Amino acid sequence: MNDSTRTANDQSYDVETDIQSNTTLAPERAHLQLAIDGMTCQACASRIEKVLNKKPSVYEVSVNFAGETANVDYDPTQTTPEQVTDWVNKTGFVANLQAGDSLFAKTDKDTATEYPWRLIGLWICLVPFLVGMAGMLFGQGMSWMLPVWMQFILATIVQFGLALPFYKSAWASIKGGLANMDVLVVIGTVTIWAYSTYLWLTHGDGTLNSLLQSGHGADGGPAVYFEAGVMVIAFVRTGKYLEERTKKHSLNSIDLLLSLTPDEVEQQQPNGDFHNVALQDVQVGNILRAKQGSRVATDGTVIGGSGWCVESHLTGESVPLKKEEGDGLLAGALVENGSLLYRVSAKGSDTKLGDMVQALSDAQGSKANLARLADRVTAVFVPVVVAIAIVTFGLTWWLTGMIDIALMHAVSVLVIACPCALGLATPAAIMAGMGVAARHGVWFKDAQSLEAAGNIDTVVLDKTGTLTIGKPTIVDNVMVDKSLAIDDVLQIAASVEAHASHPLATALINAATARNLPLMNVIDISVIKGAGIQANIEGLGLVKVGTAEFANLTLPKLMPKVWQIASTVAISINDEPLGAFALADDLKADTPQAITALQDSGINVILMSGDKQSVVDHVAGQLGIEQAYGKMSPRDKASQIALLQTAGHKVAMAGDGVNDAPAMATADASFAMFEGTDVAQHSASARLMGESLMHIDAAQKIAQATLRNIKQNLFFAFIYNCLGIPLAAFGFLNPMIAAAAMALSSISVLMNALRLTRFKTEVELHNTVSPSDMETQSSAKI
Repeated sequence: MNDSTRTANDQSYDVETDIQSNTTLAPERAHLQLAIDGMTCQACASRIEKVLNKKPSVYEVSVNFAGETANVDYDPTQTTPEQVTDWVNKTGFVANLQAGDSLFAKTDKDTATEYPWRLIGLWICLVPFLVGMAGMLFGQGMSWMLPVWMQFILATIVQFGLALPFYKSAWASIKGGLANMDVLVVIGTVTIWAYSTYLWLTHGDGTLNSLLQSGHGADGGPAVYFEAGVMVIAFVRTGKYLEERTKKHSLNSIDLLLSLTPDEVEQQQPNGDFHNVALQDVQVGNILRAKQGSRVATDGTVIGGSGWCVESHLTGESVPLKKEEGDGLLAGALVENGSLLYRVSAKGSDTKLGDMVQALSDAQGSKANLARLADRVTAVFVPVVVAIAIVTFGLTWWLTGMIDIALMHAVSVLVIACPCALGLATPAAIMAGMGVAARHGVWFKDAQSLEAAGNIDTVVLDKTGTLTIGKPTIVDNVMVDKSLAIDDVLQIAASVEAHASHPLATALINAATARNLPLMNVIDISVIKGAGIQANIEGLGLVKVGTAEFANLTLPKLMPKVWQIASTVAISINDEPLGAFALADDLKADTPQAITALQDSGINVILMSGDKQSVVDHVAGQLGIEQAYGKMSPRDKASQIALLQTAGHKVAMAGDGVNDAPAMATADASFAMFEGTDVAQHSASARLMGESLMHIDAAQKIAQATLRNIKQNLFFAFIYNCLGIPLAAFGFLNPMIAAAAMALSSISVLMNALRLTRFKTEVELHNTVSPSDMETQSSAKI
């Protein structure tokens, strides 16, 4: 069986066979993801996008500030990944390509984990100023404050030494045509330093002795503000450090996934002994051993031993699975019990885990529509803030006649403004939401897909393979031609169905195999849309297998009840009917629970299937679904979804077959069931990695929670700036308080996004299965 002859994973034969299952990007369009180091706010991300979008060989760019990644679609005939990387590096950042056999790209320098020497130096310089300010709190006035010349030295070390990264980032930002947050910090702190230095140098008679004897304002010295500049830089840098650590270690689920594979593995040597070797040295075909409590290092096949593995990192289902000889293993799976010997079938980025890491990374790097608002604001944010600061300085000086007060008000405006909070609002929540979804076995294609899933009010479900197990069995039969035995008719039907990929076809083939019936050679195979499959068998003629009408069969009116709730597959030769089989498929164990959970959430559930109406009505009645449509072709499903959308509904479609692809492409959001066809996987906006229908409920609830979180973050970021800038302009905030508030604004947005990582849904199973219970469950399944 091959993908080009698939019909549909539904009860009706209603799909052409010329649909190609493997859809790839055109040769003129390639995708590249870069890990980027050095971004300090959303304006940095916008600058990279602006530079790359100017290149004629680049089609589309999306830079994720929170995830520190860039997704680039480019023309490989005009440029190379190395050239794209070089373009990014020239903007002042460090970009790294993903290694071919690695799971994810790493930056040359991990700013979140390196020892923060520069930050420590900042706080060492700040301590004397804090001591002096503490003296004021304890009624000591300015007596604890350092002499002005010492304040000048410390402030200069901070301003032009420890704060050097701010200058580099600000200059690179200005050269790129977009001003970032660092521009505001540099303008504000340099202004404070320059003004304080001017007051100090012009105080007294200007001699060196006079400058060295300068005390502080209370002792007749100049009223300088060196401490304000030092505190602003220290607070902002502290906020950035905490922000980086939160993004890399708490929000980013990719790091958590990467940690699932061990650095060393036990590899079997030619003499049969096992030696520890580095995972990077393992090759496909090597034999490895995974003991109880360890992680499976690569994808592979069990060749010895047995055990129980938890694959929740990929499927979202924490129930251990029995693994025996011949079973497949997934990289990252935890061996809860037993010991396994397995042969490596894939490693690194070629594993299922590697695919998930790349899919999650691509999805986190995309942008939701809500992010466009923040992007538009941050694009003009810094120039507007600088303009407000200039107006504040001029008006305050004019009204008060005091240049120092005017200067402090203007600097406070510069410092309190925080485009970072706006820039982080959406991507931080998207990163957290994507990670939670992946933990529940839901892989969203991109941020827009997650956003769409959070807005749905209607879910359309296919039947076979979605609501049901997808493995129907023969439950009854009727023979028209009494001269042929049942096995003869089954053999003929299975021989033709062997060239289709369909649950009903599989059921007939399995039944023939179980009875040791050899398959015949067939030629001239074709699928008749909405009817069935036909082929020629030498010595017999034209064989048709499909609906009763297609096989020219009229079933008796008084048939057993099972025929009303089972799918019918009829067979004819040269349009002479031979008989028919009734096939029934069981509901998945948790399907009723999943339907109830969706309905309790206010989601309208609709069943659409290609099966006959009586079967569809029976299944809908079992599940409490009020709207159920049978005999639906792929075009019918897509048209019905379009009508629902026209009526104002936000529709999601879940299916697993080729015939579901048109409807999934039409829907606002779509879910491809586990082990669905390639076409369904490609058409879907999200993939469900477990067989449970509860994953759809989890996807919808996680998406809704993520959208709420984004809106909360955006509201906070907008309100913070709308309130903070006027308060600073009117003098209610000094620069030190403004710097601390600015740092806290970004941290608060990240903390709110982190709440998503604790999100729980019904799909998470909390029960712990003991080894003895495992054996009992295994026996029960068998």
